[in-house]
Amino acid sequence: PSSPVSPVASSSAVASRLARSFSDSQADSGTMQTPPGSGAVVLSDDLKNPAMEKLDLVRKWSINTYKCTRQILSEKLGRGSKTVDLELEAQIELLRENRRKYQNVIKLAQALANQLSQIMQTQKQLGDAFADLSLKSPELHEEFGYNADTQRLLSKNGETLLAAINFFISSVDTLVDKTIEDTMINIKQYETARVEYDAYRTDLEELNLGPRDGNTMPKIEQSQQQFQIHREKFERMRNDVSVKLKFLEENKVSFWLFCCGDLQRHTFVGAHFGYV
Repeated sequence: PSSPVSPVASSSAVASRLARSFSDSQADSGTMQTPPGSGAVVLSDDLKNPAMEKLDLVRKWSINTYKCTRQILSEKLGRGSKTVDLELEAQIELLRENRRKYQNVIKLAQALANQLSQIMQTQKQLGDAFADLSLKSPELHEEFGYNADTQRLLSKNGETLLAAINFFISSVDTLVDKTIEDTMINIKQYETARVEYDAYRTDLEELNLGPRDGNTMPKIEQSQQQFQIHREKFERMRNDVSVKLKFLEENKVSFWLFCCGDLQRHTFVGAHFGYV
């Protein structure tokens, strides 16, 4: 027996229904996806924003670098003006000079510690040699024994002095490589902020000297905003450097009194020759 058979739709009708179904599903999802090879691809906002932000940062960095480079060249050629805080610059130069002197003190103290260590080793060997002679020379037993004890005492007291010198080196090294170095980093940041401030100040002055019309006024306003931002940054960095320099100056006397006082308690004459 034959059963009823539904008619088969033509291929064109099936393709038309599939196309309408695909179009409706894309409309419901709210996104458009372009098949490969079908033309230009439009980036979504999620992909566009990070790229545009990075491009904007590069553009600002390039403009800032150009302005700062031009300002530095103008200063070196004697054509550009430079903002100078005479009192602060004198304090910075004094800190740099003291840093060089402190580094020289560390270098000399390290040389002294190395030489003293070698002397102590020689004294110990000399004491052992006298002790051996004392055992093998009955007629000079007391004399050799006395010299052996003396060299051993000198070596022992030398260890006390060497420990004091190493502590002195460690303290001054901490001052130079940590405390002063931290201040020097702030000084470099302050100098960079100063160049940026002068660069944008010069740019604003040049714009103010030109004509004022509909094309130049937006540039002047934007330059004024950038100048204000860098002026605030410059003043903030200058205050930070001033505070740190004041802190170093206030603690300089107490630091050196402590370090030198500890070293004086183990002077070379007293500690090394057994007077302590």
